[in-house]
Amino acid sequence: MPSALPAGDPAPSDGSLPATALEGLGTRPFGVYVHVPFCATRCGYCDFNTYTAGELGTSASPESWLEGLRRELDLAARVLGSPPAAETVFVGGGTPSLLGADGLAAVLEAVRSSVGLAPGAEVTTESNPESTSSEFFAAIREAGYTRVSLGMQSAARHVLQILDRKHTPGRAAAAAREAREGGFEHVNLDLIYGTPGERDEDLRESLAVVRDAGVDHLSAYALIVEEGTALARRVRRGELPAPDDDVLAERYEMVDAAAREMGMSWYEVSNWAASEEGRCRHNVLYWQGADWWGAGPGAHSHVGGVRWWNVKHPAKYAAVLAGGGSPAAGREVLAEDDRRVERVLLELRLSEGLPVEVLDRDGRREAARVAAEGLLEPMALARGRCVLTDRGRLLADAVVRRLT
Repeated sequence: MPSALPAGDPAPSDGSLPATALEGLGTRPFGVYVHVPFCATRCGYCDFNTYTAGELGTSASPESWLEGLRRELDLAARVLGSPPAAETVFVGGGTPSLLGADGLAAVLEAVRSSVGLAPGAEVTTESNPESTSSEFFAAIREAGYTRVSLGMQSAARHVLQILDRKHTPGRAAAAAREAREGGFEHVNLDLIYGTPGERDEDLRESLAVVRDAGVDHLSAYALIVEEGTALARRVRRGELPAPDDDVLAERYEMVDAAAREMGMSWYEVSNWAASEEGRCRHNVLYWQGADWWGAGPGAHSHVGGVRWWNVKHPAKYAAVLAGGGSPAAGREVLAEDDRRVERVLLELRLSEGLPVEVLDRDGRREAARVAAEGLLEPMALARGRCVLTDRGRLLADAVVRRLT
């Protein structure tokens, strides 16, 4: 089942924001996230806000979702006043490629006609390798997409089976090559490591496939067993072992070493790129605490220290917007200290690190101790920045807790 929405304050029915949130709008990077809630099947490890056709029945459809999306993006333009044109757009899910090239073109046109696209905007869509083709990639490139992120997870068939992934082991690499042939310079492959039953040689095989696919970006995430998922139930029943922290650390080091051999550098703890241009600008926008409007069922937004989130079910989402209201289910206005803690949490994950001045006095003292333990770069700290060492990346969450 999809995870629950956070607790928060009621959101205004018209979607309005406090005047303080709109101060400085346009001086910070601005992006648009579009959530596509449709999947052909539900993967056993996934707790995202997604629905199969069987789960939705006749209560919602891609057509009603798209109409709701258009209405929400028009609402965004009204609420933001004179919104800055989006510097980045990220269409995620779910499985955006299930919309087909025409559907994804319609999504991008909705963004263009509401908030607009900045010159040189980065426009990314996630795609499931099984619902793509050479023709699909050529068509979405023509529509204005500039970047593709493909869910690969693993090249090992038995690992894909445990994750309930339906694509064949070789399809992700083939899709990556088709995307490049279709005109995409920037292509990402997503890996998950630490799946029960995964062996070192399985991960090495996956990394070799990434290398041979010729992509310029790699994302790799440790498997998290989320409560409420089919995978969590299997672990709880003892059918599968829980991921082991020591094994996860070893696998991360394998990924990092392989990425370096491919000519990629880490720029965020779980992301590597072959060049500055290959970095995902939209995700950097999140990590730097900039502004974005998240459109779609269950999507989260942030503007000027105000965070809000939409109702989750596609039918309710479409109905609220059809009635002229905002789909926001709740929101929170972040206090200054909350924003500072979040900045530490997010920016510390970046290779550029975090300015020491963001920390309070206790945090600055702790930073010196953390550096002495080999988790922060001493030279960077002397220059006024907290930058994780290779070992520090393995313990990033613990470092954040200590600094805050």
